[in-house]
Amino acid sequence: MNVKDVQKITVIGAGQMGHQIGMLCALGGYETVIQDMNEQSLTNAKSKLEAIMNKWVQKGKITAEAKEAAFRRLSFTPNLKAAVSNTDFVIEAVVEKLDVKRIVFQELNQYAPEHAILASNSSTIVNSLIASATTRPEKVVNMHFFFPPLVMDCVEVVTSEKTSEETAQITMDVCKQINRTAVLLKKEISGFIANRILGALQKEAIFLYENGYADFKDIDIICKKALSHPIGPFELMDLSGIDVGYFVMEQRYNETGDPTDKPAACMEEKVKKGELGRKTGKGFYTYEKQGVN
Repeated sequence: MNVKDVQKITVIGAGQMGHQIGMLCALGGYETVIQDMNEQSLTNAKSKLEAIMNKWVQKGKITAEAKEAAFRRLSFTPNLKAAVSNTDFVIEAVVEKLDVKRIVFQELNQYAPEHAILASNSSTIVNSLIASATTRPEKVVNMHFFFPPLVMDCVEVVTSEKTSEETAQITMDVCKQINRTAVLLKKEISGFIANRILGALQKEAIFLYENGYADFKDIDIICKKALSHPIGPFELMDLSGIDVGYFVMEQRYNETGDPTDKPAACMEEKVKKGELGRKTGKGFYTYEKQGVN
């Protein structure tokens, strides 16, 4: 099998990552299905993508014809079996919880063709923890997009000891086809590269904030002005979703048992209040809802 054999891609999960990954695949020429058990999530995903693509047409990023062609290649369904029964490549983009992902991969293993590659968009969970839920670990790989996928030009492709070279190469080639820069990582570690570096910065920023050394707004200003970061750590948590970061830390703590890996108190408080960042209109900051440009 090679990348030319990949004609149809299925994205599992229509949330803030999944619907944009699906559009990337459709823009790249693939027949693409976005699956989510929640039909309202599918409706929301379609309307969000229409709004984003209309803005792209207005700004000259894409022609109206290219937009229409991409939408013709894109479909939505709540039926998992139908979504993957004749697919060539699956990208899982569900909640960042290992038990949920393992259940999804068990179902993918049952319903997807034997040749299909099963990729996880997990931002921290190594694929060997997921692949053991299948009978095809050689076809399981991490394919970590960054938020928002339609804007961020980077994908971390991470292999386990059991991921085949063929699977890794096809995944890299799919990234190229959808116009994304992929970096191949041949050794697993929780959080991969970008999020481990960002996590260290975030952990220190939260320590300084929770211990009263500086307000979160001032920490963001210093990171942007003194370190030339395009966005501060608290702004980034709001952008990515505070709940996503919380689940990432919770998963890492479950793996390591290290108390320093536990989710921070300020994050736990925000999650309990439902103040998850931009997507809810309030996190560390308060927002007016805006789409991705």
